[in-house]
Amino acid sequence: MSVVNGFPPILGKSARVLVLGTLPSRRSLETNQYYGHPRNAFWPIMGALLGAGPGVPYEERRGILARRQVAVWDVLRSSVRPGSMDADIEPTTAAANDFAALFAASPDIALVCFNGRAAADLWRRLVAPGLQNGSNTVDYQTLPSTSPAHASMSFAQKLEHWRVIAERATP
Repeated sequence: MSVVNGFPPILGKSARVLVLGTLPSRRSLETNQYYGHPRNAFWPIMGALLGAGPGVPYEERRGILARRQVAVWDVLRSSVRPGSMDADIEPTTAAANDFAALFAASPDIALVCFNGRAAADLWRRLVAPGLQNGSNTVDYQTLPSTSPAHASMSFAQKLEHWRVIAERATP
């Protein structure tokens, strides 16, 4: 099995909100873009909330998020995953990104939002035990997955949960 490697973060100078997925899907890897599957609701949600929708070129979307102080990354740096589903991630091969370095470089992050339960579970298992919180107060929130595999919730329902990002982003 081949190892799937993640992307570098979308990160501006002073991020306040960090959105974490698990690991890029096959489609994201093919397009070299976060949330590259056309049915993933992430970019339509970012369009509704922050003006960074799928009709905007990818590099501009990245810039909009950075200017609005919203960072995007994945919990995992790499893992063996034969498919695109989070359930396909082989736990013994999962390696987390360096969040101690990220938080040191971005001390204004006050909200971490997990894009689905799998990202939150990986965080609790692989990152949280070794992370020193220091004097920063960081809030954590698990949001409904934007994946097309999570079809039990409508776009409008997902959008309502994801509004917390717009509330904490820079206008």
